[in-house]
Formats: sequence, C-alpha cells, structure tokens
Amino acid sequence: MKLPVIHGYIERRILINFTADPDDVRKVLPAQFTPKLYKGKAIVGICLIRLKDVKPKGMPDCMGISSENGAHRIAVEWLENGERKEGVYVPRRDTSLKFNHLVGGRLFPGKHDLAKFDVQENEDHYHIGFVSSDQTFISIDARESESFASDSIFESLENASAFMKNGSIGYSPNGDKYEGLELDVYNWQVSPLTVSMVSSSFFEDEAVFPKGSVQFDNALLMTNMEHEWNSLADIKKAPLNQECF
Repeated sequence: MKLPVIHGYIERRILINFTADPDDVRKVLPAQFTPKLYKGKAIVGICLIRLKDVKPKGMPDCMGISSENGAHRIAVEWLENGERKEGVYVPRRDTSLKFNHLVGGRLFPGKHDLAKFDVQENEDHYHIGFVSSDQTFISIDARESESFASDSIFESLENASAFMKNGSIGYSPNGDKYEGLELDVYNWQVSPLTVSMVSSSFFEDEAVFPKGSVQFDNALLMTNMEHEWNSLADIKKAPLNQECF
C-alpha cells in the first residue's frame, strides 16, 4: 500500500559514523545488499533524531506528533532493475513514542522497538542515550565544534556530508520483506560534533563485530530542518548470509 507523503521537522539529528571491516559487515547484511565502501572501509553508524509535527503532508502542524528516535545504519548498495542504487540498511529502529511502536511495520514502513530515552541538551552539549525493551542501548556525549574530525577517513566535512546525503534511502526488515523509506530534507546542511563518549551494544557485540573491527570516525549534527518521508516499494526478503539480529 502506497502511503501519503509524511511531512515534519527535524528538530535535531545526530549522525554518529564508524568505519568497519567490510568482511564482517557482509556477514550481517541480507543477500540483496553489499557494503558501500569508502577508501576500502564499510561505513556504519547511529542516527539519533528528534522529529516534530510529523503528519501526512497538507495537514496542519498542530495535528502532528513528535518523538525521539534511534536507528542503526549500514551504508549499502544494491541492484534495482539493473541499476546500482545506494542508501542504508537499517537492522533496527527504536522510538520513544508508543504510537510509532504500534504502527511501525504495520501502517507505516519500518518496525520500531519501544525504548526509554535519556536526553540532556545544554547550549552546545548533547547527551543522548536509550535502552530498548530488549536491552539494546546507545549512549553518546558530544559538543558542537567549529572543526571536522582531523583523523576522519572522509578528510573533510564536505566529503562526509555528501556521503551521508546519498544515504537518504533506507530499508528495514519486516517479516518476508524489506520496507523502504526515502528521506527528503529540504535544505540539507550539517555541522561537526566532537564526541567525548559513544557506546552502542549493537556495534560492540563481539559475536557480530570482532573487537577492533568497528572504529569511531566522526559525528555530524543537523537542526531545525523541514523534511518529508516517502514510502518505497518493498524488496522481497532472501535468506541472510548469517543470522545475527
């Protein structure tokens, strides 16, 4: 079922990005997807996003809903009608809002686990963490910065921004299919963050990602941006290369 375009505002979006060993990433990806590499490395990450006034496009903002959300992301490529596409594979999504948990994967693409979020923002500092119903957790501390991470594989804010912008299409597993969403940000703009602490139970699971195979690379911030979500046709599910989540 083709859903209406969903409109709202990104009040705050933080992208925490890591490099990873491509061979380890391939083991957790469905057969349809391959890692999108940058200088020989797979790029994985976490998106922590606060959405505001989200509702079908054309409805007044006062009828929208707001929520804190988290997503684990893996940059991928796939073939669609003989054409190579790129985006992200999202093995899980978490949300603070029970409504998102109830309708995600049913009325709206993408299953959402219900999680308890701890958000503390003070001037240029951000502490964001959550613990989900199955004890998956994320925690970060970061500050706004005037300079991009000097040791990043991307070398510049512009390179990192372009790579992330090209990941606007995301597919998530749900039953026998992968459900797709495309994010359209009206005025894409990112700024750098300096991270003092980051912890993710997903990327730190050594049964999935061997110790040292995932390394923090950079963090980006987006604030106060109008956007739309567009649903995409499902991709039929094929067997996983390895059952890891």
